[in-house]
Amino acid sequence: MSMRVLAIIALASLAAAAAAQTANPNIPQIPPSPAKGPMTFFLTSVGPGKGADLGGLAGADAHCQKLAESVGANGYMWRAYLSTQAADGKPAVNARDRIGLGPWHNQRGDRIAPNLAELHGDTLELARNGNLVNRATALTEKGEMIGGEFERPNQHDILTGSKTDGTAYTDTLERKCKNWTSSSPDGSAQVGHHDRVSRITSASWNSAHPSRGCSQENLIATGGNGLFYCFAAGPR
Repeated sequence: MSMRVLAIIALASLAAAAAAQTANPNIPQIPPSPAKGPMTFFLTSVGPGKGADLGGLAGADAHCQKLAESVGANGYMWRAYLSTQAADGKPAVNARDRIGLGPWHNQRGDRIAPNLAELHGDTLELARNGNLVNRATALTEKGEMIGGEFERPNQHDILTGSKTDGTAYTDTLERKCKNWTSSSPDGSAQVGHHDRVSRITSASWNSAHPSRGCSQENLIATGGNGLFYCFAAGPR
């Protein structure tokens, strides 16, 4: 067999392998990182264990801080990416207003977004480009990946209570499990998909669909585990 034929066969094999990897959602896609940096973003490895009752925003922030400090990332003020609705005379809180200005890097050092505008796709061009939050980059504070929709257990439902632009809903529907204080079987929380995959709902990282309820059991049944995003809002 000639060298030319061997070269053609080798190139065809490489192309087929690349196509198979792209087509298989179970194989993590790791995009090139334009910059490296210390960890300023992670997906919680565990939730508080009480469903969507996170102890409110303060409790969720404390959980982020505790997990970050457990791996030595204690030089930042960590904030949970969660919105709340106006209630009891208190105004709504937007998740995007809580997390600083960026840039944000995962535990491996990959930059997922340089600023708020790119994180949320604030312009048409930015929305087309998208941020780099996906199953392979939305790592926990330990640098581990969380199971996506095509894995068992599927834990891709991430609590946010937010619209795609990172702001709170202004209607009266329950979308935040009583502002993250309820673990009731009923109620609902808006969730995103960290793996950016969905067969029947949105593939948005921060606003895909409402959960089935607020209890840990119902969050699991929906495809989650009470996990949420944590961002470094600034130095301590």
